[in-house]
Amino acid sequence: MVTVIEEFWRAYLYSNHGQWSGLAVTLWLLVLSLFFGFILSIFTAIGRNSARWYISKPIWLFSYVFRGTPLYVQILFIYGGLYGLDFIKETPNLAAFFQSGFNCMVLALVLNNVAYTTEIFAGAIRATPAGEIDAARAYGMTRPTMYRRVILPSALRRALPAYSNEVILMLHATSLAFTATVPDILKIARDANSATYETFASYGLAALLYLAITVVLVGGFRIIEKRTLSSLQPLKP
Repeated sequence: MVTVIEEFWRAYLYSNHGQWSGLAVTLWLLVLSLFFGFILSIFTAIGRNSARWYISKPIWLFSYVFRGTPLYVQILFIYGGLYGLDFIKETPNLAAFFQSGFNCMVLALVLNNVAYTTEIFAGAIRATPAGEIDAARAYGMTRPTMYRRVILPSALRRALPAYSNEVILMLHATSLAFTATVPDILKIARDANSATYETFASYGLAALLYLAITVVLVGGFRIIEKRTLSSLQPLKP
């Protein structure tokens, strides 16, 4: 057990070899996937509700494919499958990008996150009260201004509970990073188990670390929800 704890400290939380620790890699994967996924999902959610089929249908197809296939398969396809294409091998920048397991993992997480978050945000946009839209039109707002000042702020507040669940799921999804040989928490837990044969301790410490991150995220979202959703609560008599 002592050996596993030493390995936990050396590789999970601290690295003296100039490399990121397993915790840092996991958190960096989570931050990058959520940041790019959130930005892209705003635009895809708007396009998902577009009346123009050539905008909404491709987004629907993208979301359907990535929500209908396992993330594990998506990682294998991006990390191993795409690099086998000739035009990627013959393009230096693309070849360098797909040779990196970290880059492939971020790309897979971002695409998967966009697929789910798009549906969350699109549903919240469709649920915007008609009165808010009529009021915006009465003020003479253009459609882009209406989205920026009325629809998106209102929709994102309503989508917050569902989006917080997606964030937690993305944290759990980072545990598949070992598929692309990325030294995240679970990858180091597997290495510690191989070195010490202390299976319970190795994976137990990894589970506790994931649980601790989840508790922090859930607590943070509860505070945000309490502040942002207070205006949506019914008035007390």
